[in-house]
Amino acid sequence: MKSELSSETEINQWQRLNGLAREFFELTKPRVVLLIVFTAVVGMFMSVPGMVPLEALILGTLGIGLGAASGAALNHIIDLGADAVMARTRARPLPTGHLTVRQAFVFALTLGAVSMVILAGAVNVLTAVLTFVSLIGYAVIYTVFLKKITPQNIVIGGAAGAMPPVLGWAAVHGSVAPEAWWLFAIIFVWTPPHFWALALYRHEEYARAGIPMLPVTHGSEYTQLQILLYTILLVPVTAMPYVTGMSGLFYLVAAMLLNVGFLYYVVSLYRNYSDALSKKTFLYSIQYLSLLFAALLLDHYRGFFAGLL
Repeated sequence: MKSELSSETEINQWQRLNGLAREFFELTKPRVVLLIVFTAVVGMFMSVPGMVPLEALILGTLGIGLGAASGAALNHIIDLGADAVMARTRARPLPTGHLTVRQAFVFALTLGAVSMVILAGAVNVLTAVLTFVSLIGYAVIYTVFLKKITPQNIVIGGAAGAMPPVLGWAAVHGSVAPEAWWLFAIIFVWTPPHFWALALYRHEEYARAGIPMLPVTHGSEYTQLQILLYTILLVPVTAMPYVTGMSGLFYLVAAMLLNVGFLYYVVSLYRNYSDALSKKTFLYSIQYLSLLFAALLLDHYRGFFAGLL
């Protein structure tokens, strides 16, 4: 009997610990961080003609990923009030009470500290500094200030989110070449149409939360126009890796096909808006960036893959 009770207690404790771990994991915004890490890794590989040094690849990726996760956890804390009133976010660990603000804060600081130790101690100081600046840019400048005071919040704050390829480049070389900034530019220009597509079909929630997103302050039609203009701008910006010799024809063709798909969605959205189409545009934009950076990587090693065939 005692053995059965002991076994049941152990199972319950394991379930509680497992549930707590899932809540902490959710604080890191894993899907967002995964995309951040992927673009950082592409930045690493684009910076060298061959293989990235293994130490820079492993420790750089780990440090950048932990820094991004720390910023995400801080964002949960700062946005707690708004998250509690928005359907998209009210099931997060803090609004539900599954985690306390204190727990989240200690978790965020721990991740940030470990990130800085790894990057400054085992990678290089420049990557640590740039990662820290990006973390502050997202968690403090964007979330605390810009998000609450201007409808251009995502445009200005998008600079922090566009930094991962630059961080990856710096992790390998300890410096940043001009080519890295074209990768930055791609994400920077992509961010507004990506996020405004979400804001369009969630504009009532943002209004209730008191967040001046562009559809709230300027209306849907103006936002749709801005999405269209930024997506048009993406076409020449995404061509720059080819124009500057960073990438070849394979990447250019892939980028233009992806741009055609993006433009199809945003033109349709501009001409005949619906929440369903806005959501599809948002989801496509995520696939767009992932596939675009995958095309960069594949093109960069096209010679290697050709040799295998």
